[in-house]
Amino acid sequence: MTVHLIKLCVGVREVGDLLAWQTARRADMAARGAHPEIVHVTRMTPRRRDDLLNGGSLYWVIKGFIQARQSIVDLRVVNSDDGVRRCGIVLASDLVLCAPSPRRPFQGWRYLAQTDAPRDLTGGAQASLNDMPEEMRAELMELGLI
Repeated sequence: MTVHLIKLCVGVREVGDLLAWQTARRADMAARGAHPEIVHVTRMTPRRRDDLLNGGSLYWVIKGFIQARQSIVDLRVVNSDDGVRRCGIVLASDLVLCAPSPRRPFQGWRYLAQTDAPRDLTGGAQASLNDMPEEMRAELMELGLI
């Protein structure tokens, strides 16, 4: 049974910021000769590995709303500089916009059931929302119109 993760995207004001950061990170890795991939490192390792790798995604909460997701490609053990084992969540490079869904702040990550995941925005809806000024998008989300 597919399950997803949900995580706050701290320090990001809009989806474009996340996309720009990840693009720059992949370019830096490629320039250093490393395999360019996005790995989000977290302290706790999800126990539902098989369910996550069966089509699961990491849903990003930005400014109080789930706004985007990325497919989870793998979960790996990462040994940090302080000797603590952590979990590296390997993400697909495609960032998919979602119908904004409000979420309160929380720490770490949480599981998100398939039935509770917001729908993807596709085609024109995704393009128009992406091109919309951040202030207008935020106001429409607060009104519950998107």
